[in-house]
Amino acid sequence: MAKSSGLGDNLYVAGFDLSGDTGSVDSISGSIETLDVTGISSSAYERIGGKRTGTIEWSSFWNVDALHAHPALSTLPTTDRVVTYCRGTTIGSPAACMVAKQINYDPTRGADGSLTCKIQALSNGYGLEWGELHTAGIRVDTAATAPATGVDGGGASTYGLQAYLHIFAFTGTDITIKLQESQAVDGAGDAFADVVGGGFTQVLAAGFTPQTQRIATATNLAVERYLRVTTITTGGITSCSFAVVVVRNVVAAPVF
Repeated sequence: MAKSSGLGDNLYVAGFDLSGDTGSVDSISGSIETLDVTGISSSAYERIGGKRTGTIEWSSFWNVDALHAHPALSTLPTTDRVVTYCRGTTIGSPAACMVAKQINYDPTRGADGSLTCKIQALSNGYGLEWGELHTAGIRVDTAATAPATGVDGGGASTYGLQAYLHIFAFTGTDITIKLQESQAVDGAGDAFADVVGGGFTQVLAAGFTPQTQRIATATNLAVERYLRVTTITTGGITSCSFAVVVVRNVVAAPVF
């Protein structure tokens, strides 16, 4: 892939699209702590991998409108929030995701009259994971939808996957979002079938608020080359705005 800028990126936090309220993404960090296992017979350090961690930090503009930065971030909840940075919004674009704790909400009023906020999120329970968008940024379904083609994973894989879902808005009765797989881009000769463990929990419109989910399949699951994001409903969909990122494991997945 050719070199590119960071133009046209998106940032989603806990089911809120904060892309237009985000002035900069200051840091995206994923790392593995090392454990010192140096023996007395060694003349240099010996290290093995330890715990994974991740950090995403960004600067936000002050916006008090509903579903924007201030109401989304100022509550500073103690519960987990999913944070997703999208490097572009086309299908297949890289995206960094993590389940995290929002650590702060720190407004700064500059001498020039500017009002911005610094926010830091630290991973919780899982490390930072890089995957690919399987929706073109935010997708809007107005009925149950099964795309004609899948997203090319470059080949089949054997170590399962993780997937992240942000639902920004939903009207209707219910919706279930799931991953389906095939060895053919259009399912020809190998009809798309549900990925085992690749379905998100059903969402109901009654009492809906922006929300997120993270799912993980078995770590030894064989996954076919092409994946698509399909929506189904039992009672009907009027409109659902959502985004999905898939992290396909190309090596043995870590145990969480």
